[in-house]
Amino acid sequence: MPHSVLEKKRVLARVRRIRGQCDALVRALDADTDCAPVLQQIAAIRGAVNGLMSEVMQAHIREEFGPATASKAQRAQRVTELAELVRSYLK
Repeated sequence: MPHSVLEKKRVLARVRRIRGQCDALVRALDADTDCAPVLQQIAAIRGAVNGLMSEVMQAHIREEFGPATASKAQRAQRVTELAELVRSYLK
């Protein structure tokens, strides 16, 4: 989760834009819009979600790996957690 006020505002703005894109997709589906514009909207939503994930992941990496770790075991645990996060992101 973004920790600074500015990062939080940026992330919330992205989420609101994604919500707007999803609302537009619902309207397009309700209106029986052709497949090509619907697929384009879905791709835009996917890109927006990927961008959001990237921004939150970067904030997490800065938070977890920016400060010096207390021990090698703690660093190993953080690396394992980050690897699991990346793995779930890539699914």
